[in-house]
Amino acid sequence: MTGATRVLVLNAGSSSVKYQLIDMVDGTRLAAGLVERIGEHAGRLVHTPHGGDRREAVRPFADHAAALKAVAEELAADGRGLDSPELAAIGHRVVHGGKRFTAPTVVTDEVLTEIRRLVPVAPLHNPANITGIEVARGLRPDLPQVAVFDTAFHTTIPEHAARYAIDTAVADRHRVRRYGFHGTSHQYVSRATARLLGRDPAELNVIVLHLGNGASASAVAGGVCVETSMGLTPLEGLVMGTRSGDVDAGVVFHLHRVGGLSVDEIDDLLNRRSGLLGLAGENDMREILRRVEEQDDPAARLALDAYVHRLRKYLGAYYAVLGRVDAIAFTAGVGENAAPVRAAATAGLTELGIVVDPELNSVRSTEARVISAEYSRVTVAVVPTDEELEIAQQAFTLVHPSH
Repeated sequence: MTGATRVLVLNAGSSSVKYQLIDMVDGTRLAAGLVERIGEHAGRLVHTPHGGDRREAVRPFADHAAALKAVAEELAADGRGLDSPELAAIGHRVVHGGKRFTAPTVVTDEVLTEIRRLVPVAPLHNPANITGIEVARGLRPDLPQVAVFDTAFHTTIPEHAARYAIDTAVADRHRVRRYGFHGTSHQYVSRATARLLGRDPAELNVIVLHLGNGASASAVAGGVCVETSMGLTPLEGLVMGTRSGDVDAGVVFHLHRVGGLSVDEIDDLLNRRSGLLGLAGENDMREILRRVEEQDDPAARLALDAYVHRLRKYLGAYYAVLGRVDAIAFTAGVGENAAPVRAAATAGLTELGIVVDPELNSVRSTEARVISAEYSRVTVAVVPTDEELEIAQQAFTLVHPSH
């Protein structure tokens, strides 16, 4: 592979920018870092070059433009600045692509306008993603800026699964439907699972469980997503760190009419003060497990049981949706590291052909690995996700299809 082979991946949040510079020759991380607390008096930049020492700076970053300028300076100090001829593209994580964006897309003015039109259905994420794109375009206007959408992998979900059973005209007017999120992770992990098993993704049915602070499940049939747990927003589905997941819509009306809570207060409750945090006062699964194991804490036990119950419920539902399941893949922070959660989620499912080997499950590793028993009909695996590499690969393939 010759020519420009590097991709800078940017994930711009409301007050942060995460970044990685990846060489697509072999997937090497040439640099990785984070700028956080943008707009505050004490911002922080952490930069780690490949083969070098971690550098940290605590100073104000007035806005995203200042943050990205600082990132450019750190990369330049490594001899890998934004002006490098080896830079092929900048890949941007964009949370919401609606129905239109089903694949990675080179950003034009028209594309940016459409991403802006989606802000009402992603008010917490798309504005920051847009800012990241605009600033990067200003720094390198000659370079392809590629948007990779969290929702894209889920656009293959059948209409009957994507639709909510509400008035069609109202739903269409306000773009209400199941979009799903974490799509970049689900896509990467479903393919990585096939690689782990030495199988063609087109012949494999996989249930992917992305369990981080945000959590989602997907049913992937032959490499194509046919169902996912998150919906119009990332609130629906599994119990999460601070989000409730599935809740009767009537709860919203009840809290408003009877409880006197405003719409914004209910939004804050369900998105930021629910899930593990709401049940146990703690959103970190490691602490929940510690309290269960060391203290037999009833609140932590309730939170863990609710979390696992919802997980098992979705496992069973997606087994039914797929009809045949070849593999179940656990990924993200909880999925990759919490052996007790994996064990509890799959316990007693022998009749479904799901049997986890306790010894294999207890092994800690950063590698993709099988944790099911030899006689398990369904392979259960732990497959570390790599959303940045997936974004880089999609962006690079788009701008250099010959590679």
